[in-house]
Amino acid sequence: MADTLVKVDIHLIFHVKTTSVKIDKQDLERFHQYLGGTIRGLGSIPLAVGGMSDHVHILASLPKVIALSDFVRMIKSESSKWIKHLNELYRSFAWQEGYGAFSVSPSLSEKTVNYILHQEEHHQKRSFREEYKLFLNAYGIDYNELFSFCD
Repeated sequence: MADTLVKVDIHLIFHVKTTSVKIDKQDLERFHQYLGGTIRGLGSIPLAVGGMSDHVHILASLPKVIALSDFVRMIKSESSKWIKHLNELYRSFAWQEGYGAFSVSPSLSEKTVNYILHQEEHHQKRSFREEYKLFLNAYGIDYNELFSFCD
């Protein structure tokens, strides 16, 4: 083939360290906007960015020139640096090392966007741990609870 054409949409989920300060509700929208800009800067298209004070959900098209692990590392690194400069309150902010990455077919993109943008409603019914376990089980991912939910 003469050209490389790629369309891989990924639903990313990552959580702040349990010892970290959480993101204040008043800063969440601005933080999510920053994440979107970071994603665009990496050559990706952010389809949705949302979450709660302790975790983030992102639906983005994976850039064809960046490995998934590098993509996530750069998003987490840049967002962590940014929020630490936003307010002294966030000086100790840190993400957990791991993340979840789940492929999303084009037929489920709209449903996933809706899910991401309505996180507050979802978390009135279930905790982050319950939510994340549903994703892991739905995708058939084996995991060890002793290591999947700790820093």
